[in-house]
Amino acid sequence: MKFLCVSDQIDPLVYSSTVKERYGDVDAVFCAGDLSMEYVDFIVSELGKPTFFVFGNHDLNEFEYYRSGKRPENPYSGYDSEMAKSHGGDYVSNRIFVMRKMTFDLPNGKKTPLLISGVSGSIRYNNGQDQYTDRQMFFQLLRLSLRLLWNKLRYGRCCDVFLTHASPRHIHDREDACHKGFDCFNWFIKKFRPALLIHGHIHLYDLQAVRATDSEDTTVVNAYSHIVIDFNPIFTNKGNYVSRNVCILSDR
Repeated sequence: MKFLCVSDQIDPLVYSSTVKERYGDVDAVFCAGDLSMEYVDFIVSELGKPTFFVFGNHDLNEFEYYRSGKRPENPYSGYDSEMAKSHGGDYVSNRIFVMRKMTFDLPNGKKTPLLISGVSGSIRYNNGQDQYTDRQMFFQLLRLSLRLLWNKLRYGRCCDVFLTHASPRHIHDREDACHKGFDCFNWFIKKFRPALLIHGHIHLYDLQAVRATDSEDTTVVNAYSHIVIDFNPIFTNKGNYVSRNVCILSDR
């Protein structure tokens, strides 16, 4: 599967009349926060692919609406919905998505779905909206844990893609108060072993800056501006990973 990942700035290569030519072959889009919902809406309208988003610490105009539980479902995920405020995308934070229309082949000929989850927000630095202490974020992850363990029992793994705004502590983060990552994300990586953790929040101004880092069995990817990921895992008959096969196609 091929994923387009975006965060933190409107990229002219994406926000373009040629977006279909460049990215029409992706299977899904992941928006890692600090983006206007109009930009998310543009991506969905132009590409027509399942699109998943979290909020960051700046793009909070509709944060309370989605946090309230009033969020409609995305029709591209195969659900019926009213479209008011949906923007065609699925709000991932504190939710589990089992994408039965997006599947991988098992050796026995059966199929296993793409498993997605995520959380919104950044480390608390000025008591603003969608900012959390590490302890508060840890309890959000704990609330997801039972459903993730159910995925493990049913599909052989907890999660394929975990979408966040902030990064794990000491992976791509910075030392200023605003841009420190969450220690609890490192705990999450060790316990639930997602193949991909996609984040934003850390702006990149150096073309040589590191965009992807392996931690345990997880590839942590900074989606700043945009990046394309080729994800083609190999599984056992029980749905466990044999190989995750993550390839970063950042030059597109």
